[in-house]
Order: sequence, then C-alpha cells, then structure tokens
Amino acid sequence: MCPEYDEFAEFYDHVVPYQNRQDVAFYVRLAREAPTPVLELACGTGRVLLPSARAGARMVGIDLSGGMLDVCRAALAHEPPAVQERVTLHQGDMRNFDLGRTFALITIPFRGFQHLLTVADQQEALARVRRHLAPGGRLVFDLFNPSLPFLADERWLREPLTEPAVQLPDGRTLVRSYRVASRDYHAQTQDVELVHVTTWPDGRVEQQPGRFIVRYLFRYEAEHLLVREGFTIDALYSDFDRNPYGASYPGELIFVARCA
Repeated sequence: MCPEYDEFAEFYDHVVPYQNRQDVAFYVRLAREAPTPVLELACGTGRVLLPSARAGARMVGIDLSGGMLDVCRAALAHEPPAVQERVTLHQGDMRNFDLGRTFALITIPFRGFQHLLTVADQQEALARVRRHLAPGGRLVFDLFNPSLPFLADERWLREPLTEPAVQLPDGRTLVRSYRVASRDYHAQTQDVELVHVTTWPDGRVEQQPGRFIVRYLFRYEAEHLLVREGFTIDALYSDFDRNPYGASYPGELIFVARCA
C-alpha cells in the first residue's frame, strides 16, 4: 500500500467492504497450492497474508506503509507460534525491492498494483516481479474493471457514500465515508477522499481524514503491459469464483500470468 495508508491503518480491517470481500479464499487456495513460499506485494495489514499462513502456506509480505505493517505485526503476534514461523515481513516498495531469491507465486491482492500511478512505475514493478519469479512461476493480481457509466457519473464527485457503523475492539464506534474528490481522465487516476469518524463510549467524537490516489487500467491496456514486460497470460477472470472475463459487468480484472 502507499504511505498515505499510515493515516488510517488502524481502521483498515474493520470497515465493512474489506471484511466482506470475496478474494481471501481465492488467494488462500493459490498460496496453499504453491510449492514454495509465496511473495505477497502490498500485503498491508495481512488481510490475505494471515489467513494464507493459517492455511499452512509460508508467506513473505512486502508493503510500503509502515503503519499497515505495524497492524499486521500486532495481529501476527496473537497467532500460534506455527503461524508466526511461516510469515516474514519487509517494508519496501514493489518498484525496487530485492530479496535475493525467487518464488513460484507472487500475488498483489486487492488492487495494490493500482497505486502505481505511471506506466514507468508499473514497468519497474513488473520487472522486479520477473526478477523474483522462479522458472514457470506465476504472478496473480486483481484490478477493478473500469466501468464507463461509473467514470461518467459525477455524483461520486459530490456526495460521499457513508458505510454502516462498526464496533472497534476498544469500544469505539467507527463510521467511514468516502467520495471521489477528483478524476484525471488523461492520467486515468482517481483521488479518493476518506473520513473516519469514531465515537467513544463516553460520547467523544474524533474525525480522521485520509486520501489516496489510484490509477485504473483497461483490460487490453493491462494485457499489453504484461506482454510488453515479458509475461504470458494464462487466465483472466471476472470474479474470484474464476468465471471468465465477460461473465459479468463490470466485474474484476483478475490476471494469472507467467514469464514468457
């Protein structure tokens, strides 16, 4: 994740959309099937990494956000020793990391690749992935499929969407709202504005703003980028049940690729 996630790392695992995402089982299955440790880029708080380790996979996680990794390490400390032994964490940038080893599987869950805001950044990251893939190794990552009706809908630029309230472990109530603060149609980026409002049991209210920028990629753009950087595409899914692209709209862009 990007450093901006430090601002709201403590809330990340508790908001409803992230609790209910259907990607965890998909990535856990991939990790369990991998013959060697799995490298997860943009591992964040361990939302995918920790369930994979619980399922028996050896996991190496990298994230740029120190705050997100702090949350992951705190959660890992509560896991059984066998799970802790299967996890290694590093703070680093997916554009320039060097672990000095290769992996049979590298994953980038939950659109982490979209925090790379230029083609040059994307190329650098894919070059690093190639350097760290074992012969025959696979890269699996997901992107949101850009919906043309969504991109043309300016209501997202005006009214924030408020999510259901959730209870935090320390007794606070959290309500998160978000909106698209701006769009750059030329750069294909969206600036997303977040507001986390927490209410303590004694009635005190605190507000924590945050924001991040993501770049969206269209299907053929992503395919050409992968081929240009030396990958072949084994599969493209529209959802985490592995239905083929086009089975639903807009669906997801879930790529399974390997070095050409």
